[in-house]
Amino acid sequence: MTTGLMSDIYMFVLAILVGYEVITKVPSTLHTPLMSASNAIHGIVIIGAIIAAAQARTTAGYVLAFVAAFFAAMNVVGGYSLTDRMLQMFRKRPGPPARDGGSSHLEEKP
Repeated sequence: MTTGLMSDIYMFVLAILVGYEVITKVPSTLHTPLMSASNAIHGIVIIGAIIAAAQARTTAGYVLAFVAAFFAAMNVVGGYSLTDRMLQMFRKRPGPPARDGGSSHLEEKP
């Protein structure tokens, strides 16, 4: 193995360990903002896939670039839909309608 490859593997393993430690220490109230920010950052992965597609010269390169772009797009769309579902939990739900048509005792008085 070359020194460059060992350096890349070392950096990859360190990134996994640091990422795991950072994510496990996040309180549950901050997961929604963290997901939103990380989904925006994952848009950069799509740009990387486009750059890889531009540099592809073989059929295998084109296939790998397509797969990378597909998974990157799926990651971003899935992340934003998940964030939207989490944010819906914090929205106020409408109350049940009054049964007798009159004013309910739960309504606020002016």
